Amino acid sequence: MSTKAEKTKQFIIEKTASLFNTKGYTSTSLSDITEATGLTKGSIYGNFQNKDEVALEVYKYNSGLLGKNMSRSLGEEFPTNIDKLNAFVNFYRKNWKFVFETGGCPLMNAATEADDTFPNLKKQVTESFKSWIKNISEVIVEGQKNGEIHKELNAEEYGSLFIMIVEGGILLSKTTGDKKYLNLALDRILLIIDKELKLLPS
Repeated sequence: MSTKAEKTKQFIIEKTASLFNTKGYTSTSLSDITEATGLTKGSIYGNFQNKDEVALEVYKYNSGLLGKNMSRSLGEEFPTNIDKLNAFVNFYRKNWKFVFETGGCPLMNAATEADDTFPNLKKQVTESFKSWIKNISEVIVEGQKNGEIHKELNAEEYGSLFIMIVEGGILLSKTTGDKKYLNLALDRILLIIDKELKLLPS
């Protein structure tokens, strides 16, 4: 059973998740947090050491949500590893509106802020991207083992490439307000899956 303090911390994190992702992890002020939660500054500081700790916990929450949804798209309900990779692409196709309305991709947003002035955030973002690359790479490796995907390809390189293409598409679409750039990026990944990764039956 969660304690009252744990529930309050979770309440603060959930109430400010969209705020931090939209306004920025360093630009969000303590006043913004109190306004979003309806709590006093004393109550915020009674649960977190400082604003940076709130920002870090919110980033973990936002990236964790994305990670859970991503894991579902790479999950066991899809019969083949090629299907899983296609589902990863379709996740963004289906959820672009929600992603944009809540401020965009939390990994990319935090990455643009996570410089040497906020080393703990930089560390968290680095771990998130590494984990994301690992998840996609593992699906590709599994596909190589069971004869779905060309064995000579470097799984980690393709995992990294997919993320770079997706993030570039999100950046352009979010900046211009036009989803065509994200769709262009997703179409390119589907083409790579079909033409470069997929091993045709002999």
